[in-house]
Amino acid sequence: MTLINPDDCFAIFGARGMAGSAISRALEHAGYRQQLRPSRQELDLIDQLALQRWFAENQPTVVVLAAAKVGGIHANNTYPTDFLLENLKIQTNVIETAWCSGVRRFLFLGSSCIYPKFAEQPIQEEALLTGPLEPTNECYAIAKIAGIKLCEALSKQHGFDAISLMPTNLYGPGDNYHPENSHVLPALIRRFHEAVEAKVPTVTCWGTGTPLREFLHVDDLGEACVFALEHWVPGPKDPSFLNVGTGIDMTIAQLAKAVAEATGFKGEIRWDTSKPDGTPKKQLDVSRLARLGWRSRISLANGLVSTVAEFRKQFIQKSSRL
Repeated sequence: MTLINPDDCFAIFGARGMAGSAISRALEHAGYRQQLRPSRQELDLIDQLALQRWFAENQPTVVVLAAAKVGGIHANNTYPTDFLLENLKIQTNVIETAWCSGVRRFLFLGSSCIYPKFAEQPIQEEALLTGPLEPTNECYAIAKIAGIKLCEALSKQHGFDAISLMPTNLYGPGDNYHPENSHVLPALIRRFHEAVEAKVPTVTCWGTGTPLREFLHVDDLGEACVFALEHWVPGPKDPSFLNVGTGIDMTIAQLAKAVAEATGFKGEIRWDTSKPDGTPKKQLDVSRLARLGWRSRISLANGLVSTVAEFRKQFIQKSSRL
């Protein structure tokens, strides 16, 4: 017996993005095929009246909110207003409209950047709001914290069945490989791939290479979301959200070496120490989700091979259209 069933109508907001498309694939693989996946062009989530009309017309029973304005250190540092305003508007509109429309079960997708910069490692869910945030993505983190707390408040005050998951750094199909606005792993994949193509002898990476990060394949996240929707109801003393990750971290220097190997780069890796490192270490404590019965299954080594192959396929397709 699960908390969702094949007769449910699922609405996945952000289904064209990396996380949302992985959740959609995982739901379909698990037998949940009644899915509504409106694109940004079809439905503007910032337009509350349009959103209310959409809910009234389509009447979803389970909603997943994976839509967000996302980006790496450079984008968050450059456009903090955009990251705060757009994400607050999207989250407030979707969560409130879902509750008012009688949605039976709701999943909000957050981010591990919600935790304090110097949180005790590995980071437990209880670390939320116990210290200052990492300044380079503070506005995005504040928006995500607001989404968690809105779900929590609606659950407490009105009995709305809303849960949240906090994934670690994601990678995999559908990632953003923009040269400036991408996250660290896709940025490295693009940089090393281009170095191989151009036959250059060195690649320069940002920072010192010493920060520690954890990476989760997006298909693992999709399966975790289905698992949580099917099985997890927070107890009265439990946090209203769960960490999702591998529980294993590595230095950025180790990651760069792994990406170099996966892309076939044989040259020298240099480090531009004038660029920011961000949080020194960020590893999630995933023991709660593990006790419920879910663990990640895709190793970074295997995930990198398939991700590089997918990136190169996209790169070749884009090049052929130019």
